Order: sequence, then C-alpha cells, then structure tokens
Amino acid sequence: MEDMTVVLETLAGFSLGAESIALFARVGGGIYTKAADVGADLVGKVEAGIPEDDIRNPATIADNVGDNVGDVAGMGADLFGSYVATVLAAMVLGNYVIKDMGGKIEDAFGGIGPILLPMAIAGFGILFSIIGTMLVKISSDDAKEAQVQKALNIGNWVSIVLTAIACFFLVQYMLPTTMKMEYFGEGLKDISSIRVFYATLIGLFVGGAISSVTEYYTGLGTKPVLAIVQKSSTGAGTNVIAGLATGMISTFPTVLLFGGAIWSTYALAGFYGVALAASAMMATTAMQLAIDAFGPISDNAGGIAEMSELPKEVRTRTDILDSVGNTTAATGKGFAIASAALTSLALFAAYVTFTGIDGINIFKAPVLAMLFVGGMIPVVFSALAMNSVGKAAMDMVYEVRRQFKEIPGIMEGTGKPEYGKCVEISTKAALREMMLPGILTIGFPIAIVLLGKLVYGDNNQLIAEMLGGYMAGVTVSGVLWAVFQNNAGGAWDNAKKSFEAGVMINGEMTYKGSDAHKAAVTGDTVGDPFKDTSGPSMNILIKLTCLIGLVIAPILGAGHEENFIPNCGSMPVKEMKCSEDMMGKCDRSKCATMTKEECAKMCDSLGCNAAQKEACLSHYDADGKFIANKKMDCCTKKENPTEASTKDVRVEITNTNGKSKATITTTLDDKSTTQTFEGTEAEVKAKVDALK
Repeated sequence: MEDMTVVLETLAGFSLGAESIALFARVGGGIYTKAADVGADLVGKVEAGIPEDDIRNPATIADNVGDNVGDVAGMGADLFGSYVATVLAAMVLGNYVIKDMGGKIEDAFGGIGPILLPMAIAGFGILFSIIGTMLVKISSDDAKEAQVQKALNIGNWVSIVLTAIACFFLVQYMLPTTMKMEYFGEGLKDISSIRVFYATLIGLFVGGAISSVTEYYTGLGTKPVLAIVQKSSTGAGTNVIAGLATGMISTFPTVLLFGGAIWSTYALAGFYGVALAASAMMATTAMQLAIDAFGPISDNAGGIAEMSELPKEVRTRTDILDSVGNTTAATGKGFAIASAALTSLALFAAYVTFTGIDGINIFKAPVLAMLFVGGMIPVVFSALAMNSVGKAAMDMVYEVRRQFKEIPGIMEGTGKPEYGKCVEISTKAALREMMLPGILTIGFPIAIVLLGKLVYGDNNQLIAEMLGGYMAGVTVSGVLWAVFQNNAGGAWDNAKKSFEAGVMINGEMTYKGSDAHKAAVTGDTVGDPFKDTSGPSMNILIKLTCLIGLVIAPILGAGHEENFIPNCGSMPVKEMKCSEDMMGKCDRSKCATMTKEECAKMCDSLGCNAAQKEACLSHYDADGKFIANKKMDCCTKKENPTEASTKDVRVEITNTNGKSKATITTTLDDKSTTQTFEGTEAEVKAKVDALK
C-alpha cells in the first residue's frame, strides 16, 4: 500500500501537468477564436453587410483557424484533463478503500482491484465509443436538423448503454462482494459491490441528462431560444437581457442534477462511489469529443464552401450541420462541466483523506475567509478572459477596417485582403492574454499555503482547512458560472441562426438582414466569449485548483507516511500523545459495566467522533462482552487523575525505502524510557500493539 500511494502521488503530478496545459489551450484557444470571430462579425456582417465567411472579409481565415484552435484542440485538451483527473481521483480513493479493509484484500489482481477498476471502465469506454461512432449514419441527402441530431444521439446513447452493461460485469469481477468504506463522521460501513455499480449508473445517467438539459436551453427551435428570437424584434438590449436570463435559469435543473448525483452516489458507496460515477461518465469521452468536434468541423466546411463559391445547396447542407453543431458543442460543454463537478468532488475527497483533516469548519474565520476568496476567483477569471477577448477583438476590428479603407478593390472582389495580419493579431493576443488567468489559477492556492505558514506556523491542519475552503469556493462558484455562460452563449448563437431559415415574429416572417437579425448578431457577439472562452475555462479552473490542492496535500498532512495505531481509535499520527484528548467525552471505566450497544449509545449521546467511538467499541469481543486488557491502557481514562497527568507515551513511526522504524518514549513521573523497533510496517505495528 505504501508503494501504491507513492505511485498515485506521482500520477497526481501527471494529471496536474495535463490540466495545466489544458488551461492554456482552452483560454488561449478561446481568445484566438473569439477575437477573430467577433472582429469578422462586427465589421464584415454588421458594418460591411457581407456574409460571415465571405472571402472579402480579411478576418475570415483567422475565424476558421480559430474554430480548430479553440473548439477542437481546446476542447480536446479540456476533456483529456478531465479524463486523467477522474481516473486519478478514483484510483486514489480506491487505494483508501483497501486501507479501510485492513490494507489487504484477496482478488485476482494482486489485491488492487479497486484501484484498477476505473482504468478498466475507461478502457472499455473507448471501445464502445468507437462502436457508437460507427452507428452515426444518415440515409437521406435532404435530412434536416432533427434527423442529424437523432443520428448523433443514437451513437451517443448506444455507447452509454454498452458502458453501463460493461460496468456491471467489471464491478462484479474486480471488487470484493462486500467492502468496508469509511464515511466521514459515521465510521466504517459494509458496502456491497452492487451499490458501486448503481453509482456508476447514476454517473452515466447524469452525463446524458446534463446534455439533454443543455440541448433544451440552447437547441434550435426550443422554447428558450425562440423567446430570445422574439425579443430581438425590439432591439439588441432586450435580446441581451433574454439571453442572460436564459443562462441564469439554466443553472436550476443542472445544479439539482449535480446535487442529486453527489448525494445519491455518496450514500451508495461513499466518495469512491462519487469518483466511479465520474469515471463512468467520462468513459465515453471519445464519443463526446467526436460529437463536440462535429460543430467546428461543420462550421469550417460551410466557410470553405462560401469562400470557394460552391453551389448554393452545398452551403444549405453545411448550414444544417452547423446548426446541429452549435447544439452539440453546447451539450459537449455541458458534459465537460458535469465531469468537472464530479471529478473535483472526488479530488476534494482525496485531498481531505491525504491531509487527515476531519472536514472544513467554516466557523473558523480563516477558513470562511478563504471560502469567499475561492468564490471570487471564477468571477475574476471570467472578467480577465472577457477583457482579453475584448482587447484582441478591438485590434482585429481596427485591422479589418484599415484593410477595407486602404486596400482598393476588396469589396468588389478585385483586391486581396491581408489575411496573415489578422491571423498574427489573434496568435499574439492569445499568447499574451492567457498568462494572467493562468498565474491567477496556479498562484492563488500556493499563496494561500504560504500565507497560512507565515501566520500560523506549523499548524498544518488549519492551513489544510483554509486551502480546502478555497477549493470549495472555487468549485461551487465555478460550476454556476460555467453553466450560466455556456448556456447563455449557446442560446444567443442559435437565436441568430434561427433567422437564416426565417422565423415568425409578430405574425410575419423575418430573415437575415432585418433589424431583428442585427440585434441577434449583437447578442451572439456578446455570447461568443461566454460560450467559447470564459465559460469552458471554468471546468479547467475547478479541476486544476483541486489538483494543486491534492499535490500540496502530503505536505500539509501525514500523506503516505501516516500510520494507524488500530487500538487507539485509528488516529493518523506521525507523533502521537496518548492522553485524555484521545478518549473523546466517554468515561471508559463506565464501559466495563455496559454492553457494547449501551456503550455505542453513550458515545452518540456525548458527541464522540467516529474515531473515538471506534476506540471505545474496540474493547468488546465478538459476543459484545467488555475485555479489560493491556491494550486498553493507551486510550482509557484513568481513575487516578495524577497518573493520567504524569504519564506520557509518544510513538513516532517513520518509513524509509519500504522499512519502518518505531521509536516509543514513555515518561512516568519524570523518568523516561525509549525503545526502538525496526522491520516491515506490519511487524513494527505488531510490536507496538504488543507493548501497549
């Protein structure tokens, strides 16, 4: 178990690297694509009155390149980071399941089945995603949006159903029939493997449900999008107000789904169940990424058709694919948000376990302060991303205007725009502007730990709670901002798309070029950085914050050096003082006159924590009879107060290269004796237990 914990800590570094690059790919890619998109829209479509992908628009090449940079490479990096972080969190918590079962289980995988299970689920998910892509077919060349969406949904749901079936057999094969899991504040519970399978089903269901909710709020022809279309008739202001309201209200069903998933999976199988729910959801990442990339690929195909002056029916077909692509891109972002939320909770659970803290106590002023600071970070991060897009877009607008003014014949089609200048503006802006959000994300957790060390010295437990409060604030606030921005931007986009086929407003058909359409273009311009820059970046902000905390965790807690003295309430220690603090509020001398059930009730009534209650109950045999033996001395309340105050036993256990060394110092009436044991971890613990 010691070696496995070291391996998992190493994997945490790997996951941290993946998320760090994903942050820059997502933020930088989002700035690149939206600077070009906003510049092309504002000058080309609104001012010059030419189509979006018209070859006369100097920013059109940068716009098409940006679709690949932001929506394909950026999303790929995002989902890869989620994929790695989810598997890592589940493996870390699987390791602690094994520890809860005494550090050893019997299975066909060398005793590490709970650790390997998330990787097995991920592996089968790749195979089923490939099968799903093969089922995406359209028989008619005249298919409309509904048929295209149905074909994609069939492939997606087939891969999800196959993954669910595989999860049942994998869970039955790789996990013990019954496991012991530690529930915070509740102690150890017996959990059957079938409950772990139910947790994976919930993860798969929530992934699909979040996509459906996102599709409802952003899909072409849905009630929320048509409401934005209707409000476009009175100007850009009412269009923007309607889009903001749609994004805000979309958080309601989404967060309820998150909350239900977290609550139910934890009830089924603890935090290991939460992590496996996220793993099952992420198992079909390959299919989700294919569906998400469908949008920008279709968009680029339409752009190439426009610039190449291909027949009108080609552009009509690509517009249908592009319209569906807007919805799939939005649902893909919803899937990414859902995975980020569950993954972050699993990482958070691993962080709490690594540091050894009992929880996050917000009644402590420093912890509450960091909770508010964490809640502020996603807002500031979004502002930085939006400002970056705004500055880059201004540069792009000025450049496009300059070219229209200074290069003769562009509008007539005889002059050639300087496309490279616009590509250069987007590239430099992306590289320059992504630095500050990156520093904010990576630097703040480190700064909090350094501040805690400066103020509270070696009180690592309080510092760990401060960092935990910050992580909780970032997670909750980040999920809300991600859902709001993603869905508002997607709804604005499809409201604008609705005018291409024509929409009924106040009893008459309205098309592209109308005042209502121009208002919708303005709303879409506002929504572009929402859905393609700051919104998607929230996922990585959440996961990266929790990963940094997980990497720092071994420094703040006992980490993989923590050891457990079984008959002293399983308190994690590197140096442990056996005193009255370990007894909780129970008088152990009373336990000798009680049954095991009566002692348990006394513990509950006095408010003992799980470790203290377990220490009390460990002094009863299998028949519930109280056993008075030497093992009780460490944690038993002495009847003679003087003896309790003058006897001090300190146990220090260190691990070096797989070898354990225990130093036991006993001080009684100012006289000290020291004993040292060396050997394997099991041998040393056995000698310590025998001495007590």
